Amino acid sequence: MKIYVFDGSFYGVLTAIFDSYFRKEYPVEVISKGNSTMNMFDEQVEIITQTDKAQRVWKGLKSKISKTHQKHFYDSFLSEKPEIFQHLIDYAHYIFDNPEGFDGNYGNEHILALAQMSQKVHREKHRMEAFIRFEKSADGMFFAIVHPDYNVIPLLTRHFKNRYADQPWIIYDEKRKYGIHYDLHSVHEITISQIDSKKTLTKSDEIFIDENENLYQQLWKDYFKSTNITERKNTKLHIQHVPKRYWRYLTEKQV
Repeated sequence: MKIYVFDGSFYGVLTAIFDSYFRKEYPVEVISKGNSTMNMFDEQVEIITQTDKAQRVWKGLKSKISKTHQKHFYDSFLSEKPEIFQHLIDYAHYIFDNPEGFDGNYGNEHILALAQMSQKVHREKHRMEAFIRFEKSADGMFFAIVHPDYNVIPLLTRHFKNRYADQPWIIYDEKRKYGIHYDLHSVHEITISQIDSKKTLTKSDEIFIDENENLYQQLWKDYFKSTNITERKNTKLHIQHVPKRYWRYLTEKQV
């Protein structure tokens, strides 16, 4: 079996699907460059991402599957799980090789895998929307540094643009070294290239906190403390709704 090695991008995996048909090579194994391991018995083929090929595949998929399953396909890709890449190409072949309507066959392992992973990614997106807290920098920019399990940054744009339309903000993924910036008009993807890839971005690196920010945070902590009823404290239930890994984003959890 041949191994297709692609660049890890969404258009990259779509190009791999195109090439598997064009080369008449299926089944094939699909892996991203970061997960590629050479084996003397493997025949690896480097997939060069091409926009025109990717767009043709995506247009073809959209013509045969519902919007719900289009979402499952894209959200699953954002999970960045190596095994999902294989499901994506096998899913595409299953859809293209069968009549329209087969996207609802959850008895197929690839359709089921994408639906389940999409649900996990959506849950992470929802938690980011709920738990992200912005801080104000000295230049008036509101920023949040996050570290999500999945690459949900592309899914956050609409929510935060609508909710915080009157203020400029940045949401930066410290794990993936990129983020999104809203400039009061539109949202742009940004990277902070001057920060070493092995270094974790912290607030003291590039951002100077507004002089009133600490006061606002203290006021919020005091308010949270005053509304908390100690006698009704249920730590187990609280952790179920707000897992500890998200506490780093919450002002009221900071000592």
